[in-house]
Amino acid sequence: MKILASILLISVALCCYEADAAACPTFIAESTANLLASESVFRASLSKYGAPPEAVEAKLQVKRCTDKMSLGKRVLFGKVLGEIVLRTCTL
Repeated sequence: MKILASILLISVALCCYEADAAACPTFIAESTANLLASESVFRASLSKYGAPPEAVEAKLQVKRCTDKMSLGKRVLFGKVLGEIVLRTCTL
């Protein structure tokens, strides 16, 4: 099983090495909003995707879990996400 997972990851890496990172900033912005915005603001940001109510509720459940983390840890995660954008999207 381990060898199969390794082969799968190598195959994905070789086939997708030219993937475009254009969506990267949007993903990071949504993830940062998940960490730092209030639930009502995050719900409003999700409305632009027109997702089914079950999907929105699932994202809000994740948000409620991350809201249980201390603000300092959430800010730290936000900084890490920002670093990822700088490193991957500006190469």
